[in-house]
Amino acid sequence: NENATNLIFVASECAPWSKTGGLGDVVGSLPKALVSRGHRVMVVAPRYMDYPEALDTGTRMTYEVFGQQHEVGYFHAFIDNVDYVQSLNFRCALLCKAALEAAWHIGPGGYPYGDNNTVFVANDWQTSLLPVYLNAFYRDHGKMLGARSLLVLHNLAFQARLSETTTLHYLYPARPSSPGRGPFDEVHNLEIPPHYLDHFMLDDPIGGECMNMLKAGLLEAHRWVAVSNGYAWEIQTDMGGKGLAPVLQSQQWKMNGVVNGIDYIEWSPERDTFLQSDGYTTYGFDRDGILTGKAQCKAALQKQLGLPVRPDVPLFGFIGRLDSQKGVDMIFDSQGWLMNQDVQLVLLGSGDSELENRMRDIENNHGDKCKAWVGFSVEMAHRINAACDILLMPSRFEPCGLNQMYAQRYGTVPVVHAVGGLRETVESFNPWESTGTGWVFEPCETNRLIDTMNDAIVTYRDHRETFIGIQLRGMERDFSWGAAAKYYEDIIVQAKHDDFRG
Repeated sequence: NENATNLIFVASECAPWSKTGGLGDVVGSLPKALVSRGHRVMVVAPRYMDYPEALDTGTRMTYEVFGQQHEVGYFHAFIDNVDYVQSLNFRCALLCKAALEAAWHIGPGGYPYGDNNTVFVANDWQTSLLPVYLNAFYRDHGKMLGARSLLVLHNLAFQARLSETTTLHYLYPARPSSPGRGPFDEVHNLEIPPHYLDHFMLDDPIGGECMNMLKAGLLEAHRWVAVSNGYAWEIQTDMGGKGLAPVLQSQQWKMNGVVNGIDYIEWSPERDTFLQSDGYTTYGFDRDGILTGKAQCKAALQKQLGLPVRPDVPLFGFIGRLDSQKGVDMIFDSQGWLMNQDVQLVLLGSGDSELENRMRDIENNHGDKCKAWVGFSVEMAHRINAACDILLMPSRFEPCGLNQMYAQRYGTVPVVHAVGGLRETVESFNPWESTGTGWVFEPCETNRLIDTMNDAIVTYRDHRETFIGIQLRGMERDFSWGAAAKYYEDIIVQAKHDDFRG
């Protein structure tokens, strides 16, 4: 590959070792796809616990953060041709400094990555200091001139804002809170040169004046990647930008949108290990797989959760975090209508305590039709995707989303709000042209969700062949990381030929 590059991903989590959401999945999968395209790839993430796969390199480095010296140890694992480097530090500023030096001091096979033909890929606010440090500490002083940085935006709702009531306590836990300090007082503890300080100040008309690390990272990164084209557009609007829209608009040329992929080994109805017991079964990507294997999984889930075993009833599912973003409250608001239909509903998720209680209530009131699992189970998530006929994702905003792609791969038809990555990965069903892989509704209102669920119920009950066609088209979609890796490569090449310094 003539575009082969040394890539160093830096993130606060990396599956399978650490994962709280989609970020961990991306950092666990995308590097492998880029290796398959001929790139050399390292992933640097915190070592939250003793992971047996990673061996101590013996390398110890000392970095200054908050006016104190901190020693960082490096551990290394080489898996699927990717160098996974885990550093003994948990905090953002220290992680960014350790990752930049890893290019020189961690040399798997005796060959460090170095700064020639190297691109750092930072992810979200936790590593947004990396582009700043790269420019301020290295490139401005004639060092690492061959290095560039990308900043991947997974969810702009989280920005590392510090107002007059917060401090950088989460960046350095040993530092006590400092009530009464201004929002900008703590930035000096990050060892930022004076001429970079303005990058951290955000005067948001809605959120007020604050110090904002993500803003600084955006200004200094060579390119940005939003996790879908739809999200790339949305975050440049006042509503979607969460205060950062003017910054994104001012350097719009940096913006790119790339839809995440999914792990085709972990998420495959043909080989899913969670479908090999308790009456479930694996199945193929064809009509027979839907009519036999998927039907068997449906019966197994109904039996496992104590629902009547009925192949004729449409089985709805929801998997996700219980908060306002995911729109699960609209499902609860529609229960009076939904539970009066001849349907079944399975819910899996945890989060906001009020929403957890509402989820329990719907089962308590309609136990013969609805089962709610408060908490999270990877096994149950796989089984719901395999067994359900329809998956509900009425998210108010969704940068990319993964469950809608898992669902289509398993022949489960998604019902989604037309936002972010959902709009991009679910093709709305067109009955006149026999196209589409699901139902897409807008605006994000309960009555529109009810109308769309009714369309899905009628199609399942009265037009079964049409419904099977929707399932098969979804199973044929390509959501592999291979396509995403090609787009990332194009953006990496753009960054390599760009000498922008912020």
